[in-house]
Amino acid sequence: MKPGEVEADLDIRAKSRIFMKKRAFQFLILLAGFLMIHACKSSSRVQSEKPPENLKKKTEQQQERGDNSRFFLDGVKQKSLGNTEQAINFFQKAIEVNPEEPAAHYELAKLLVKKNKLDEALYETQRAAELDPDNDWYKLLLANIYEKKGQYQESLEVWEELVQKNPDNIEYKFELAGKYIFAGEKKKAIELFDEIEERAGINEQLSIQKQKLYQSLGEEEKAIGEIQKLIQNNPAESRYYALLAEAYMNQGNREKALEAYKKISEIDPEDPYVHISLSDFYRKSGEQEKAFEELKLGFKNPQLDIDTKVQILLAYYTVNQLYSEYKDQALALSEILIEAHPEEPKAHSIHADLLYQQDKFEEAREAFRKVISIDSGKYVVWEQLLFIEAELEDYKAMKREASRAVELFPQQPLLYFFAGVSEAQLKNYEEAVRYLERGKTFVIENNPLLIQFYANLGDNYNQLGKHEKSDEYYEKALELDPNNSLVLNNYAYYLSLRGINLEKAKTMAEKAVRLDSANSANLDTYAWVLFKLGEFEAAEKQIIKAMEYGGEQDGTLHEHYGDILYKLGKKKEALQRWKKAKELGGYSELLEQKLKDRKYYE
Repeated sequence: MKPGEVEADLDIRAKSRIFMKKRAFQFLILLAGFLMIHACKSSSRVQSEKPPENLKKKTEQQQERGDNSRFFLDGVKQKSLGNTEQAINFFQKAIEVNPEEPAAHYELAKLLVKKNKLDEALYETQRAAELDPDNDWYKLLLANIYEKKGQYQESLEVWEELVQKNPDNIEYKFELAGKYIFAGEKKKAIELFDEIEERAGINEQLSIQKQKLYQSLGEEEKAIGEIQKLIQNNPAESRYYALLAEAYMNQGNREKALEAYKKISEIDPEDPYVHISLSDFYRKSGEQEKAFEELKLGFKNPQLDIDTKVQILLAYYTVNQLYSEYKDQALALSEILIEAHPEEPKAHSIHADLLYQQDKFEEAREAFRKVISIDSGKYVVWEQLLFIEAELEDYKAMKREASRAVELFPQQPLLYFFAGVSEAQLKNYEEAVRYLERGKTFVIENNPLLIQFYANLGDNYNQLGKHEKSDEYYEKALELDPNNSLVLNNYAYYLSLRGINLEKAKTMAEKAVRLDSANSANLDTYAWVLFKLGEFEAAEKQIIKAMEYGGEQDGTLHEHYGDILYKLGKKKEALQRWKKAKELGGYSELLEQKLKDRKYYE
C-alpha cells in the first residue's frame, strides 16, 4: 500500500472537513494571541518612569519584536495574495529579527513545502516545534513533511505523539491507524479502530476495515465476527449478508455461505445483486449450470443497472479462453440484456459485438443498425458497422451508411475511406476520388491509413485515365512504405497494361512476389509484365505458380495463360484457356475476338 492510500481506504476526507475548520479557527486565535502579546509588551513600557537597566534592554528587544510582527503580517498578506516569493522573503526577515518566534518558522515552512523544498521546510518546521512543542499544527506539518520525504517511521512517531497528547481526538487515531497499516503493524491499527469504535459506535467502514485486517492476519473467525457485528447492529441490511457469505467462502465454509446468500433473498427478494452473488458462488464451487441460471435471473432484473451487466459480460465472456467455451452463454445473456433494456444502446451494442465475434455478420449488422436508430452519435458504432459491410461486400449499403456517417463526423478520415472504397466498387470513380482526396487531409500521424488513401487514389485515377495522378499517388504510397506488395503489384500491373516503364514494372512485380510469394494476383502480374517484355517462357513459369495458389477460378488468369501459350506456339492449349476464361468470367474485351479468330489480339 502506498502513502495516502490508507486515507482513501478509511474515507476520512468527510470527517476532516470539520477538522480543517478547527485548524483555520485555531490559526486566527494564534495570530490574535501573537498580536495581543506584542500589544501588551508595548503598553508595559509606560508603567515605569525609570526602568532598571535590564528591563530597559528587554524593552529594546520587545521593540525589535514589534518590527518582527510587521514583517510577519506583511508575509501573511503576500501569501493571501498568492505572492509566494514575496511572502517567503517577509517571513525570512521576521525570523532574522526574532528567530525565537515559532509562527514565522511555521508559515515559512508551509510555503517551502509548496515549492517542494522539503529539506528547508523540514528544518523550519522542526524549529517551530522546538520553540512551541505543545502546538499540534507544527507537529501535523512535521509529520506531513516526513511522509513526503519518505521518512515514514519518523512520521509515524510524530502521529503517536499527537495521539498520546490528544487521546480523545478520533481524527488523529484514524491517521495513526493508517500509518500502522502502511508500516505492517496491523494489530496496533486494530487496537486503535477498537478505541474509535468504543467512542463513536459501530461503523460500517471501521468494521469492514477490521475484517480485512483480520483476514490478512489469518484470523478468519474474528474477521467473520466483524461482519456479524454489523448484522446485529442492522439486521435488515442485505449487503452485510453478502459480505458474510464472501467471508465464509474465503474460509471454505460453503454451507454457511449459501445460508447467507439465501438470507439476502428472504430479506429483499428484489435485490438486484443477489443472483449475481449466487452465480459467483456456484461458479467458484464448479457448478457451472447453476451459475449460469442465476446469472440469467440477474440479467432479467431491470433493477440491476446495465453497466454492471455489461461489466459481467466483459469479465466472464470476452477472454479468449473463456469465450470459446461459453460463447453461446454470452450470446444468450446479451439477448436477455436487450429484453430487460430494449431502448439502451449499450445492450444492442454488446449483442452486436458478440455476434460479430462469432462471424454472424448479417445479424451483427442489424444489431448495430438498431444502436444507430436509438443513438446515432456513437462514432465507434458507425465504424464497426462499415467494417461489417466490407465483410459482407455490400457496397451499396456501405455507400449509404458511409455518406451519412461523414455528415455526422466530418473530421473522421476512416469514414471517407469507406465512402471512397464503396464508390470505387460501384465504379463511381469520380465520387471515389472526391471522398478520398477530402479524407486524406484529416489523417494525422497515421501512415498506414495514409498509404491506403494514396493506394486507392492511384487505383481510381488509373480507372479515370488520369495516369500522371495515378502514378503520383503510387509513388507517394511507396515513399511511405517501399515494401507494400499491394501497391507494388497494382502499380506494376497498370504500367504493363499501358506498355510503359516495363523494366520498372518488372522490378516492382518481382519484389511484390518476393514479399508475398503465395499470392496469385502478384504472380499473375509478374507473369504479365514478363509477357509484355517478350520473356514468354519465364512468364509461363509464373502463371503456372499463380494457378497453383488459387488462380484456377480466376478468368483473367486463364486469359493471360492462354495469351502466353499462344506466344509459345501452343495454340490448342491457348484456346482451351481462353474458353475457361469465358466460362469463369472476368475476361477482357478482346476475348470474344480471340475465341472467334483463334488468335491473339492486343
